Amino acid sequence: MANRDNHYEAAFEEFLRGRGVPYIAVDEAKRSLLGDGASIKSLDFIVSSPGPTTWLVDVKGRRFPSGDEQKQYWKNWSTRDDLESLAQWERLFGEGFCGLFVFAYDVLGDRAPLPPEQLFEHHGNLYGFVAVRFSDYLAYARQISPSWDTVAMPTADFRRLARPLEELLQCG
Repeated sequence: MANRDNHYEAAFEEFLRGRGVPYIAVDEAKRSLLGDGASIKSLDFIVSSPGPTTWLVDVKGRRFPSGDEQKQYWKNWSTRDDLESLAQWERLFGEGFCGLFVFAYDVLGDRAPLPPEQLFEHHGNLYGFVAVRFSDYLAYARQISPSWDTVAMPTADFRRLARPLEELLQCG
């Protein structure tokens, strides 16, 4: 079961349900254990699409815009643990399964990451779901904070490679 306390993940799940997209919500209460006893960060969702790819989804909730003065629009940071875990899940599931970061942007102002017709309303908030393939994210990710062990894609690369979620799921 997905974390229903996380409004980003709740909105994402409702988005999938509303479009009839098959998915499995993963229980995130505990880290998963591998056969050797090592732990791995759990996925958020496993999502089917009409094509040959099944998506291993990690939802990243962000505000749009964000920051103290709310002038930062395309926040796409992640942790190194997120990268290592998603890479491990891809290896475990094998061919046909691809990692996907879904940035669930909670739209706070009059600018949005997607056109109005692609925004999703959930409990009075508007969300824009923008997805980037894990392989693309990994290729362009750069460290932003050694102390927090976080990475992000440069904004120009993110905007070039990220797609509306509906496009990748072919459910628009």
